[in-house]
Amino acid sequence: MTDALKRLSDEGVAIWLDDLSRKRITSGNLAELIDQSHVVGVTTNPSIFQKAISQGDGYDTQLTDLAAREVTVEEAIRMITTADVRDAADILRPVFDATDGQDGRVSIEVDPRLAHNTRATVAEAKQLAWLVDRPNTLIKIPATEAGLPAITETIGLGISVNVTLIFSLERYRKVMDAYLSGLEKAKERGLDLSKIHSVASFFVSRVDTEIDKRIDALGTDEAKAARGKAGLANARLAYQAYEEVFASDRWAALDKAHANKQRPLWASTGVKDKAYKDTLYVDDLVAPNTVNTMPEATLEATADHGQITGDTVTGTYEQARADLDAVEKLGISYDEVVQLLEDEGVEKFEGAWNDLLKSTEAELKRLAPSEA
Repeated sequence: MTDALKRLSDEGVAIWLDDLSRKRITSGNLAELIDQSHVVGVTTNPSIFQKAISQGDGYDTQLTDLAAREVTVEEAIRMITTADVRDAADILRPVFDATDGQDGRVSIEVDPRLAHNTRATVAEAKQLAWLVDRPNTLIKIPATEAGLPAITETIGLGISVNVTLIFSLERYRKVMDAYLSGLEKAKERGLDLSKIHSVASFFVSRVDTEIDKRIDALGTDEAKAARGKAGLANARLAYQAYEEVFASDRWAALDKAHANKQRPLWASTGVKDKAYKDTLYVDDLVAPNTVNTMPEATLEATADHGQITGDTVTGTYEQARADLDAVEKLGISYDEVVQLLEDEGVEKFEGAWNDLLKSTEAELKRLAPSEA
């Protein structure tokens, strides 16, 4: 069942699970996925926690205690989510140690309502790192304009970061620049650069979803020929940018100081269109020193019938550029699409956060001690 997952790992792709819940932790399921399915990391987001807390009774004991203390709903969420991340980090600690800190990591996101506030994002990143208190944590910061300087400052403090919600190639280059600037700050402060890690989460399937929708509206045969190509093309050109930046003289100076490359992470890898194979964003995005974070359905599909045939990214850049150019020639603006996706991404995470607030508040009320 897991031969394809092993081949993927052997090709230099780290397999991370895009999900977490207390049940996954306490049942031994996460440990099983690490042991049997080559999972070496976990990513979370507000949607994942909202789903976890609203289903089942796995959080009732902690929620009952929080209700008795009459904590705010925001504090309750922080206590619950950091507890899960801490426990998952402990389960993944052997992987962290075995890979010298590259993998075995768990990501937790800053409050998405702070996405356009640099100072508050940095403050929240520091708070989350302190609360979880595990070296194998990554703090997720969105790649908004306000997020870029927050990334630099957080990395400069020695806190490892997962940069999320990257859709455009231009923004991705700014993300890498922010990371290098952060490492340079950390170096000036005398910090050990070998302990600082980062991934850059480049979203894939949402690009196809939005562009395909516009292609379908055009309805021509020429337009239909461009369906399902933009997401992969965008990600492959991102890897080309990664190769360029981490071959630069600027990087060489940091490399001498034992800094770590910021790995590209393929996010949003669950296929949305059933016309496409369900392992599309795994099979066709195999490249060294990358991460693929998968929902469990994609992980299982890859284990069952993934077609891992080696590097499917390096050397594809000319075709990838032609595929994106073909979309532009149809009158579909790449810049407009990626900006829309970023705006929608922030809105979706804010919406999930608000849902998380509501469902947690309802649980606190349900479990509050009755008055004598």
